[in-house]
Amino acid sequence: MPRTRGPVDKPADFGAVTLKLVKYCKKYLPVIIVALILGAVSTVCQIIGPDQLKNMTNAIAKGLPALVHGKPVMGAVDMGEVTRIAWLLVGLYVGYAILGYAQHWMMATVTQRIGQSLRRSISDKINRLPLKYFDRTSYGDVLSHITNDVDAIGQTLGQSLGMLITSITLFFGSLFMMFYNNVIMTLCAIAVSFLGIIVMGMIMHFSQKYFARQQIALGDVNGHVEEMYSGHIVVKAYNGEADSIRRFEKYNNDLYDSAWKSQFLSGLMGPMMNMIGNMSFVVVCVVGGALAIDGRIEFGVIVAFMMYVRLFTQPLSQFAQAFQNLQRCAAASERVFNFLDEPEMSDESDKPALLGRDPKTGEPTRVRGDVEFKDVNFGYEPGKPIIHDFSASVKAGQKIAIVGPTGAGKSTMVNLLMRFYDIDGGAMYIDGIDTSSVPRANVHDQFSMVLQDTWVFRGSVKENIAYAKKDVSDQQIEDACKAVGLDRYVRSLPQGYDTVLDDNSSLSQGQRQLMTIARAMVQDAPILILDEATSSVDTRTEELIQKAMDNLTVGRTSFVIAHRLSTIKDADMILVMNHGDIVERGTHDELLKKGGFYADLYNSQFSTLVA
Repeated sequence: MPRTRGPVDKPADFGAVTLKLVKYCKKYLPVIIVALILGAVSTVCQIIGPDQLKNMTNAIAKGLPALVHGKPVMGAVDMGEVTRIAWLLVGLYVGYAILGYAQHWMMATVTQRIGQSLRRSISDKINRLPLKYFDRTSYGDVLSHITNDVDAIGQTLGQSLGMLITSITLFFGSLFMMFYNNVIMTLCAIAVSFLGIIVMGMIMHFSQKYFARQQIALGDVNGHVEEMYSGHIVVKAYNGEADSIRRFEKYNNDLYDSAWKSQFLSGLMGPMMNMIGNMSFVVVCVVGGALAIDGRIEFGVIVAFMMYVRLFTQPLSQFAQAFQNLQRCAAASERVFNFLDEPEMSDESDKPALLGRDPKTGEPTRVRGDVEFKDVNFGYEPGKPIIHDFSASVKAGQKIAIVGPTGAGKSTMVNLLMRFYDIDGGAMYIDGIDTSSVPRANVHDQFSMVLQDTWVFRGSVKENIAYAKKDVSDQQIEDACKAVGLDRYVRSLPQGYDTVLDDNSSLSQGQRQLMTIARAMVQDAPILILDEATSSVDTRTEELIQKAMDNLTVGRTSFVIAHRLSTIKDADMILVMNHGDIVERGTHDELLKKGGFYADLYNSQFSTLVA
């Protein structure tokens, strides 16, 4: 179903958002204005055509045979005048075609450039937005900006804006020419068209509510199918097929009813416009014939009016469609500009990249990995802190485990360390350098990260593992895969390490996790973050990964977030967090001896495993 037939989105402030769009497109405005002028001139050529046909008809009529006292008198047709008018008409219609082509070519080029620029602006904006924006905004909304909204803007600028200008020119131009030729016939044509406009307005009024219902019903059907498909195992396990089918039939019937009524009423528009045009023809012929018999007009005026009536009624349906599209364009522009106006991360172009640089010579060097948290405070929302005066000192090469119940702030701490979020108070240091004094990218370069949620993009196995790392050899990639036990599986793929991974790839969740771990190995950063890195693999694979991780963490500072406490027994220090505070710290044995919060967590897991 075309987008133009759905309920119209309305912007909060049409004028303000239109002004913003004009400012954004200001460098293209001269081309747009020239294109619109060409379209208007092209339409003028079309409007002048019927008037010249009138002259040609009259010139031919003068030379037609006439009867005087019952005897035919042959008059000579002035072929010179007819030929001159014919060549003028050819010039007008060729000019109409060429100018129209030029307008469409220019508008198509400009709108694609504007769409390209908007997508680039959105892409750049995404990279400048803080992560807290994505905490409150779904990825689907962001994707909608770069696809649906930009397409709506481009479609309106490319088609509807030009159509609106040519329709206005055609409407008023044909109306002027009709009055110029004969006032009485013009008023009769307007009266018929006005009645048709009233009928069309009534149809649009009734059909609009059914289009709105259709969109709601379509959303219900799609949402229900998506839910049932994604959870079809649960549906079958609980014998929910009958209820699912019953609900689907209800949504489907609602969609059928609203779609049938909306499409039926919308389908009346075309026949209605044809009826208006045909009725106008009848009126023009009757009234024109009477005026011609009375000698008040020439026959050519009737010919011209039959064409002008069609040109006059043609823009009526285009006006409504163009204004709807302009409203939709304004609504889409409002969403895009609201997104582009979102607060960004602070500009750090003036900050020196001190991490990984010798402080004296400025030559590249490897970060040791000393990390310090000093009185760190943070909250995702103002006035609601979740990290309170967090302090910890980590020596280079140490393995630090961060444990605690869900919501204790474990992942938040490593997110703060990597400067995904800016802290509200305190400071964090890497090798004695305040991380807020260097660019975020400089901080990110010092970390390899393996998250609980895996990410594999469309590309070869080799490209996935070497992601964003330059000058990685095939041997390094193979060694990393061997270290995590993935090499044998990769070699079994059709093209081995060159196999392209996509939605049809048969990678299990565990294999995806192994691939992200191999990616971290290849990155070879001095600081390692493992956030539930073994959560998606079986016990045997977990043992293999643990051995690989032991080798990987040698000489690196490692932060391990784990719920399974049995995996972090060998940590140099365990930070036990609860409600944003460190409640205990020490080694595994030391914390068990204390018999405190950590001991309770560990014993509860152990007793569950024994049971």
